[in-house]
Amino acid sequence: MHIEPGLVDGAKIALSYATAAAAGGTALYHIAKATRESGIASVALRSLVATVGVFTFFEILPHFPVGVSEVHFILGSTLFLILGAGPAAIGLAMGLLIQGLFFAPFDLPQYGMNLTTLLVPLFALHALARRIIAPGTAYVDLEYRQVLALSTVYQGGVVAWVAFWAIYGQGFGAENLGSILSFGAAYMLVVLIEPIADLAVLAGAKALRAQGSALVTPRLYSAA
Repeated sequence: MHIEPGLVDGAKIALSYATAAAAGGTALYHIAKATRESGIASVALRSLVATVGVFTFFEILPHFPVGVSEVHFILGSTLFLILGAGPAAIGLAMGLLIQGLFFAPFDLPQYGMNLTTLLVPLFALHALARRIIAPGTAYVDLEYRQVLALSTVYQGGVVAWVAFWAIYGQGFGAENLGSILSFGAAYMLVVLIEPIADLAVLAGAKALRAQGSALVTPRLYSAA
């Protein structure tokens, strides 16, 4: 996952530090909440699983450049439903950092932008989940329409942030807007796959009956 180097440069890149700091602060809130609910050991284990998952999404699953960024199968709603918002946030941040440090060092100057692009949609997804999932519903019992809504919000949020950075850095020129549209159209194809992946993973979790496991969020099996 990366915003193309040079898309935002000079003094403009300072904005990404502010947005990343705000996203990081929100992530700390969710991490603290998860720690209170299930303990630091569970949060650490889930964060490790999330980090491995995100690294897999970035480096192993198919990915290809389109327009102003790259299209990845970043299964943000899957991470959220199985692991919870806090561990998912850690996994996204660490997976992105590992990619930059060891596989794509040219991405490091854009880390703040990329972090914002991945985390803010996660928190929007969390807010939507609180609105569309009844308090008496465990995640393993979600319906397709609910999973589709969560996936659409996450992937749409990623596209919106990439578009923002591209316009912020390069303006409203026809070539730039064309590259944004190409990326957005390609990236939203992930919405065709992610809800099915989510339902498959949730069905597997339901079959395993791993309630109480430190490797999953308590909400996966327990109604809030």
